[in-house]
Amino acid sequence: MSIQKLNPYIQFNGNAAQVIELYERALGAKVTSLMRFGDVPKTPPEDKDRIMHCALQIGGGEIMLSDGGASRAATSEGPIYVALHMDDEAEAGKMFDALAAAGKVMQPLVDTFWGAKFGIVADAFGIQWMFNCELKKQGA
Repeated sequence: MSIQKLNPYIQFNGNAAQVIELYERALGAKVTSLMRFGDVPKTPPEDKDRIMHCALQIGGGEIMLSDGGASRAATSEGPIYVALHMDDEAEAGKMFDALAAAGKVMQPLVDTFWGAKFGIVADAFGIQWMFNCELKKQGA
């Protein structure tokens, strides 16, 4: 099967650091991954301290969250995404296109600096799906 796991991805608007602190204190969450927009080349100065991506282990589950960029336009879709972690690039493309057919592409499925194909599509019902397909390493 192409889908390895899925998890909620929650979009905040500048207060993700406070959310992380609360979840660590209240729920015993552990940060397993954290990247700020300042880690990305050519980030606008107003976005440098914002959280681009954070993965939090909470018990046996995981949530992911982000501040989003300050310059990012507000959308009519909600702040919660469903992230799909996949291992088959062709299958990811088919599923992405199937949701996009009656939905709206928010971020095309493209190669990323972190070594994956990534894209976001809002389905016909406004649910936003993040596709992350790890690319095969050369020689692997």
